[in-house]
Amino acid sequence: MSWVILFFAGLLEIVWAFAMKESQGMTRLQPTVIMIVGMIGSFGLLAVAMRSLPLGTAYMIWTGIGSVGAFAAGVWFLGEALTVQRVVAALLIVAGMLLMKFSH
Repeated sequence: MSWVILFFAGLLEIVWAFAMKESQGMTRLQPTVIMIVGMIGSFGLLAVAMRSLPLGTAYMIWTGIGSVGAFAAGVWFLGEALTVQRVVAALLIVAGMLLMKFSH
């Protein structure tokens, strides 16, 4: 169950990162509220997952989901560049997360 909770914590990290970008420096109310709620939810779920998962594993998976997800959201929704180098970098993050998960 901790892995499922950690996965949702990572998804909320994507939500708050995207909302942070959309808030335009916290000058727009709705994205700012979404960002704050997403942060609280993400940190809360991470804390729950860490009750039974090692710190390093949980934190790496959480940040990995957030970083790769934010990269994908930026490409799909914001028109950010999709280059070979950026895709390779994202794949290396995923590879690191898988290695961490299976070494647990």
